[in-house]
Amino acid sequence: MEGKKEKISILGAGLVGSLLSIMLAKRGYQVTIFERRPDMRKAGAIGGRSINLALSHRGLKALDRVGLKDKIQESCIPMPGRMIHDLQGNLDFQPYGKEGQYINSVSRGGLNWLLMDEAEAHGVEIRFDHKCLDVDFDSATATFENGQSVSSDFLFGGDGAFSALRGAMQKTDRFNFSQEYISAGYKELTMPATKDGDFAIDPDALHIWPRGEYMLIALPNLDKSFTCTLFFPFEGEISFDALKTEADVEAFFNDKFKDAVPLLPNLKKEFFENPTSSLITVRCSPWVKGNTALIGDAAHAIVPFYGQGMNSGFEDCYVFDQLLEKHGDINDALLKEYQDLRIPDGNAIADLALYNFIEMRDKVADEKFVLQKKIEKKLNALYPDKWVPLYSMVTFSDYRYSEAIARGDKQQAIMDEALSRPGIEDNSESLDFEAIVNQLLG
Repeated sequence: MEGKKEKISILGAGLVGSLLSIMLAKRGYQVTIFERRPDMRKAGAIGGRSINLALSHRGLKALDRVGLKDKIQESCIPMPGRMIHDLQGNLDFQPYGKEGQYINSVSRGGLNWLLMDEAEAHGVEIRFDHKCLDVDFDSATATFENGQSVSSDFLFGGDGAFSALRGAMQKTDRFNFSQEYISAGYKELTMPATKDGDFAIDPDALHIWPRGEYMLIALPNLDKSFTCTLFFPFEGEISFDALKTEADVEAFFNDKFKDAVPLLPNLKKEFFENPTSSLITVRCSPWVKGNTALIGDAAHAIVPFYGQGMNSGFEDCYVFDQLLEKHGDINDALLKEYQDLRIPDGNAIADLALYNFIEMRDKVADEKFVLQKKIEKKLNALYPDKWVPLYSMVTFSDYRYSEAIARGDKQQAIMDEALSRPGIEDNSESLDFEAIVNQLLG
């Protein structure tokens, strides 16, 4: 495809579709979004998905590109680290990065609402209750359940993990696709504010109750409540399937999350009334077919354990807008560069997110893991441009995800060797930190 395309359609009015529409509208394109659900601003629904998200550098960078960073940060709660709760209720605060670095707890619904309002303020039309059934790639024509067919110059699929555009692509030749569900699902629970109207636990942290094969986490909200999420196996001896009665739930939580129980007054009711949702990883290629392209979860849905689902989707928008500035219009060269850049990064963050589930539910409570974090913090302080912890590369930097995972693997091999030395637990300060960094650079 060559030449400027004026009329753009986007499937999905979620976070990524809404942000992309603002970027395109600001560049003079006529943009229409087609959303299968009703208007959440009227219905008050967010599709049964996680209520809280962790907004970090990549997402903020994309929001800053459309002038929304400061406005959105007003609705965020900074979380400079994770607070680990052990079985006895002891607390251990682990900073995410350097002083002044933090991730942000933000309401999915509130952020989506703001982005849709901003899109409409820039002239974007959003048509709700438009469920896409099929797509013609060359004419960029979407056919909807209501019988409507809409053609445009270009069509984006920003319609999530079960994308209609990707579903149409899956029926074509030489389209690679995989999806994988992990054995755990998740359920939302609520920790309300105290009777005095304050936070029940420290709001300056993402709280984790790591228990090996499962975990409970909690993120703060502006109304002084916390949204808690139980990540838990679907089946097995310890699982959603095994907790059949309120007595089962009460006994299990009192045994495994004892310090949280007094702070969850609606635990038993919410456990049985709130949905149990699954967690999927999607990989595919190509992302471009004819005059259509995938973006966000439609291209690379990931599990939430690195807090990068929204951030990586926003970075897709950021990269696409950068390329649009470079190429001048949506053409074949831009689209090739877009997918050449983003497919490796989409696959990399998918791998990182799956690994971080193991880290969060298990390793954060491991003494060797805590020691590694201590050593890496010292290395980063001494050699800030040479040794950057993997979490910092992913969350606080502009490293491509594919670069971060490659560099992280190399650093981990060096750390594994250092941690295997006899007596390292009591003698980590005696390490030759310069030699460790030289190993990385050698």
